[in-house]
Amino acid sequence: MIQSAYISNSHTPFVRTSCTTAGSAKVKSSRVSSSSSTNLRILAARNRSSKSLLNGGKVSAVVELAADLLETKERQQHTIRKRADLRVNPPPPEATQTDRFSPVELQKFARRLEEVSRNSPTVSPKEDLGQDWRKYQGSNNWEGLLDPLSPKLRREIVKYGEFAQATYDAFDFDAHSKYCGCCRYNRQRLLEKLHLQNTGYRVSKYLYAMSDVHMPKFFGRSNSMDPWSKDSNWMGYVAVSTDEETKRLGRRDITVAWRGTVTQLEWMENLRDILHPVGDLGCSECTAIKVERGFLSIYTSKNDATRYNKHSASEQVMEEIRRLVALYTGRGEEVSISICGHSLGGALALLNAFEIAAKGVNVHANDPTRKVPVTVFSFGAPRVGNGAFKDAVEEHGVKVLRVVGKQDVVPKMPGILFNEGMEKYEKVIGHVLESLPWSYKHVGVELGLEIKKSPFLRSNPDLAGCHNLEVYLHLLDGFESSSAPFRVEARRDVALINKASDMLRKDLMVPTNWHQLDNKGLVRNCYGRWVQPERDADDVPSPHGLGSFSS
Repeated sequence: MIQSAYISNSHTPFVRTSCTTAGSAKVKSSRVSSSSSTNLRILAARNRSSKSLLNGGKVSAVVELAADLLETKERQQHTIRKRADLRVNPPPPEATQTDRFSPVELQKFARRLEEVSRNSPTVSPKEDLGQDWRKYQGSNNWEGLLDPLSPKLRREIVKYGEFAQATYDAFDFDAHSKYCGCCRYNRQRLLEKLHLQNTGYRVSKYLYAMSDVHMPKFFGRSNSMDPWSKDSNWMGYVAVSTDEETKRLGRRDITVAWRGTVTQLEWMENLRDILHPVGDLGCSECTAIKVERGFLSIYTSKNDATRYNKHSASEQVMEEIRRLVALYTGRGEEVSISICGHSLGGALALLNAFEIAAKGVNVHANDPTRKVPVTVFSFGAPRVGNGAFKDAVEEHGVKVLRVVGKQDVVPKMPGILFNEGMEKYEKVIGHVLESLPWSYKHVGVELGLEIKKSPFLRSNPDLAGCHNLEVYLHLLDGFESSSAPFRVEARRDVALINKASDMLRKDLMVPTNWHQLDNKGLVRNCYGRWVQPERDADDVPSPHGLGSFSS
């Protein structure tokens, strides 16, 4: 069993106030402060690296590189002046710390946060969306709702993020288990086991995927001679809002949550960076609409010789969406389709949304002229397709909200050189860009998050930590606006950040990577020997148990 002391998805803030150190009361450290020229040179190099990666939709990476070269002399002069200043006025010892917040500042923030948490519920209150639900689904591209961030919208985005996080928390990563690659729980117990039973949703179907393209870092594989499956992985689930939650939301919400990759960043080496026509996803004759080959393979691969992928992930999810839309629109209900995912899961979510809209699966059963809105909420997702794919998604009315960490490298790939940042040059070389097999464009509206705003995160985060979904949810919960500091009313437990990372400040005293099985999954049998346990019969994956509940 997973350690129950830490598995809770409670949103009560994890607060430590005893974080001051002797002699630090008068210090306000800066993230750019340093006592050596070496650190200054490292900092300058990091800034140049970040700048060369960030296109931001303004200029291409090539132009930025040229700008960097032109600024070299000015940067060198600035460094010389800085060295001179440091020699004349050396900083006090306390100012050499690299944290963005002094212990005194952090303590004040922690006390304020603790006062708020003691006098408020452990979770954000649920508010009725009523007749306004469409604008929170992006009917007007979230205009006026993102900066500052609407509290109602924040709660909805966090909810979908937690649905995506559930695909990680329930996934069996243990290669020593014969069930590696599947979900630890059956669909009736999934949300309850992950303490999400109060979300007001129930799971209707599990989704499985395989790939015809060799990409070992995308999937979990068991070392067992007799694994549950040699080809497939559990990739997500379909869930539907209950009657009570439907009243609050103003409509029946059909949600699809897609899982990301088994490893954090190693999977990027498997990106083929090669565009491939979408084929049967919606326009078999439109060869100009192309997406990344690896993503497409995971979404569409199938094999009659397999147990779980006689039907592709695409066919599985489309069958369920078609059934649910017909069921609930046939009853005369308002319905929405919300698709979420992190990392690779965000890419699959976009492919899924495109196929639903392109094939008209979101058409009302009683009125062919009406369409069910389709919305994607992605977190740290890579680019998926070319400019023609972007245009096709938008033409079909799919709304996409991309939550992006500014220090996360994954959203900058693939297409690190040729992407939406080249749009200003399209009149001149647009036809050339579209012909390139590695020219990509992001789709939708971006909500940018800044790691440096959080007083709880390390000042020197690693790349994998910047891509961690729990870090995203922490930053999202604390985001008020691009100009405001971290939100003191944030309620998510910051201990969740270190569930599978090492991103929290050390003085918060939260263990790193604490979310793990007791004794790494081993149990003692009746003879006192340590063995891999057998699962409860209800939690053993079965190819015959892929059906849906009756509504």
